[in-house]
Amino acid sequence: MTNNRQAAPIGVFDSGVGGISVLGTLTKVMPNEDFIYFGDSANAPYGEKSGKEVCECAHEVTKKLLDMDAKAIVIACNTATSAGAEFLRKTYPDIPIVGMEPAVKPAALSAEHPTVLVMATPLTIRETKLRSLMDRYRDCADFIDVPCHGLVELVERGITEGGEMDALLADLLAPHIRGRHIDAAVLGCTHYIHAKDAIRKALGDKVAIFDGALGTARETLHRLEALDLVNPSAKPGSVMILNSSDKDELLELSRKLLINAKNRKE
Repeated sequence: MTNNRQAAPIGVFDSGVGGISVLGTLTKVMPNEDFIYFGDSANAPYGEKSGKEVCECAHEVTKKLLDMDAKAIVIACNTATSAGAEFLRKTYPDIPIVGMEPAVKPAALSAEHPTVLVMATPLTIRETKLRSLMDRYRDCADFIDVPCHGLVELVERGITEGGEMDALLADLLAPHIRGRHIDAAVLGCTHYIHAKDAIRKALGDKVAIFDGALGTARETLHRLEALDLVNPSAKPGSVMILNSSDKDELLELSRKLLINAKNRKE
């Protein structure tokens, strides 16, 4: 680490471009911090892998970011948080490591006993973390699991709206919403936040949509404050975007999605 750890960057990673949605929120909450974003698109999607495989991928990326002097790590991926956060915290006890928390609680408390769709990758839905979180609020809401095969892959191709996205969402959601009144939806994958407008269109304007990006950004700031690691600079921070794939178009897509994320209302 540098002698001045406060000036060191914050490392942020995801299985691909999805975590750019969280990065955009982080830059709004902490505009004077420097960030290094690593998209592991070469190994995407994490949600179709085993927990062990995802943990290994998360560890490799974390090592890269720490080698680049990161003072903290944000796991901007629900799947990697479920599969790898505990291991990373044990491995690097002196580094603040912040993961994603699916917005189950605010969705469950958004109405009187609402019916809530929980959209996530197949692995996230299988993992204990999400199941335990839903179990905590079973008395407050009815939850419907929606494993969203193919949605991450579409966003990785830069498709966040349009006919192909609409068709996939119709296939994914129809079996779960037909004949039901849906009050809220939880976006349990950071990739899905990029497709929020399309998801809202598929569910209707009356369905409240929740994601965990803002909560993660606020928790990161809280952790930095507690450890006196906040960058005191008054200058706007910088953002470096890297990707494990050698495709230039993924870096271009990441920059485009970051602009959209910065402009998105929380």
